[in-house]
Amino acid sequence: MQKIRKGDKVVVLTGKDKGRSGEVLQVLPKEDRAVVRGVNMVKRHQRQTQAQEAGIINKEASIHLSNLAIADPQDGKPTRVGFKIDGDKKVRVAKRSGVSIDG
Repeated sequence: MQKIRKGDKVVVLTGKDKGRSGEVLQVLPKEDRAVVRGVNMVKRHQRQTQAQEAGIINKEASIHLSNLAIADPQDGKPTRVGFKIDGDKKVRVAKRSGVSIDG
């Protein structure tokens, strides 16, 4: 079970976007990277297609999972993730507050 999943609120721990937070749009488990909304923005030169016109566009680039931490559901600060067996399900738990991250 992954500690960071699509839809999670995360905080950036290091790099040019340190301290910024956003929602995970995509997780790339084979590369250990994730794409986060509004974080690690890069400029891309786009060739014209039928659907899109040419120009320079801003888009999110992936960021390594080691530079991200889940935002605690209670106060929004970075927290580590633990696991707990709840009945017959394995749920993710914030180490900082002990609150369940999964729903």
